[in-house]
Amino acid sequence: MKKVVINNCYGGFGLSHKGVMRYAEIKGMALYPWIDDITKRVYGDKAIIGDDEVLHHYCTSPVVDGGCEKGTYFSVSDISRDDPALIRVVEEMGGDASGRHSQLEVVEIPDGVDFVIEEYDGNEWIAEEHRTWS
Repeated sequence: MKKVVINNCYGGFGLSHKGVMRYAEIKGMALYPWIDDITKRVYGDKAIIGDDEVLHHYCTSPVVDGGCEKGTYFSVSDISRDDPALIRVVEEMGGDASGRHSQLEVVEIPDGVDFVIEEYDGNEWIAEEHRTWS
């Protein structure tokens, strides 16, 4: 059986800051978190690295001038949902892996199935891939 991570609540797929950092650790990659100026204005003194209430951004190289150098931005949405490191994070951390508006879970599907993740308002399910035209 193949394992896939989905979000099981309305809101959308997301990892907590600790989940992102654990993912990076498992992958052996360095990530440099930062918080943008808009978030700092909204949250003020509460906008600190590690607080899952605020949106974090991540670079794969040290932060320069309050952001990422071109080509070094790391986005959680780019992680393949069947990535063994992501699955490990969710299985190890349980609910602590989930972002602010998510409830991540590992679902098993039969090997060899071409799948897509479908969603309604961020609540996701796995469907077998098929052809569509419009």
